[in-house]
Amino acid sequence: MSDLLDDPSRAQDGEGAAGEGAAGDAMDVILAQWAQERPDLDCSPMGVIGRISQLQREVFLAQRATFARHGLDAPSFDVLAALRRAGEPYQLTPTALMRTALVTSGAITQRLDRLEEKGLITRGRSEADGRAVVVTLTDAGRTALDAALPDHLDTEHGMLAALSPEERTLLADLLRRWLISLGRVPGGTPDPS
Repeated sequence: MSDLLDDPSRAQDGEGAAGEGAAGDAMDVILAQWAQERPDLDCSPMGVIGRISQLQREVFLAQRATFARHGLDAPSFDVLAALRRAGEPYQLTPTALMRTALVTSGAITQRLDRLEEKGLITRGRSEADGRAVVVTLTDAGRTALDAALPDHLDTEHGMLAALSPEERTLLADLLRRWLISLGRVPGGTPDPS
């Protein structure tokens, strides 16, 4: 399966394509092969999961190129974006950032270390609670994020260009429902504490 997914052009030979005259993809070939070899099994989930896996790779590569143009990577962008979305004074605790990014405390610490070295964030004590540490977006961090964000959105719009606004909304709704059913969606806005 992964050979065809890694080289979708192999699906263009017409073997097991979606139907006469229809443009098929690698998953159509794979599903047709399984239907022939194991007609007793419902392999339709492969059509969804396989395509999502392929899309994930495409999204990763496109985002990596976009962020690199701005001297960032995806984890750095995520942290800067979370702080920017928090609104003035652009502060969150490491715990709130960890919840937003869905990563471990060790992973968030590494991200914060890199961003602090670049001068894009600072860490200090909360004015409200001197025991709590807060992460603050610096002016340089805000400038970097504000420069990268339009480019990032252009990349995402480009990747979704084949879908109408209605199709995008439907796809987003279906994905949200699926994620919620798996229990993988964090709740709402992160608590700044």
